[in-house]
Amino acid sequence: MPRTKSDEYTFVSPAVKYLLFFFNMIFWVIALILISIGVYSRIVKHETALACLTVDPALLLMIVGILMFFITFCGCVGSLRENICLLQTFCIILTIIFLLQLVAGVLGFVFSDKALGKVTKMVNNAIKHYRDDIDLQNLIDYGQKQFNCCGGISYLDWSQNMYFNCSKENPSTERCSVPFSCCLISKEEAVINTMCGHGVQRLEYLAAGAFINTNGCIDKMVNWIHSNLFLLGGIALALAIPQLVGIILSQILINQIQDQIKLQNYNQQHRSDPWS
Repeated sequence: MPRTKSDEYTFVSPAVKYLLFFFNMIFWVIALILISIGVYSRIVKHETALACLTVDPALLLMIVGILMFFITFCGCVGSLRENICLLQTFCIILTIIFLLQLVAGVLGFVFSDKALGKVTKMVNNAIKHYRDDIDLQNLIDYGQKQFNCCGGISYLDWSQNMYFNCSKENPSTERCSVPFSCCLISKEEAVINTMCGHGVQRLEYLAAGAFINTNGCIDKMVNWIHSNLFLLGGIALALAIPQLVGIILSQILINQIQDQIKLQNYNQQHRSDPWS
């Protein structure tokens, strides 16, 4: 029987199909990079003091990478093979993740006090392990320099660290001190005094303010968040848009494939029963 125009016609748009494929391919490559970085970090630094940050960053990268790999694999193969089952899996998981992020954002805003308490606990744990890991040390130093702050709530939080502890029993040469990243650095100084934080925990708040940043980093971070809400909103939107694009494209392709299946079934029925 000769082929008719209806046999050659397809509801599936090549533009939608391959756009979804290349869209997923990009994030599939990103997922592989995240997994590689996570595995490398775990191998090089098997036991790390960064584990005090509630979640090990290397483990988090691996989990996010594996999840992204699975989702984008479903999207790539599903779009290329026009497989409804894989495309529905891709669409459903992406929708669930998007909704979970939305709920997490709302809960974080509603229960901001509890979230702040968790952050405070995490910062205090990081302070205790400051000298245990060079990466953690660099991370804390960067934060203190960036926000011009010292400690979690105040500069006295550094007494929680065994090296900076201000008790008389502490034999450390850094007793009652704070890290150099707490210090007030003047651009006019030709020689930087790296010992500027030595013994400042013995000083009163106003007196210590002449040498170091006395305000805690948590309050500074909260103030930064309040003053950069538009920037954070833009970042959240940038993260949400690719997810919404993936959901919309996959749903469009699913509908097109379903219409194509209906057309094929219709043509097959009329071939077998020309009188119907």
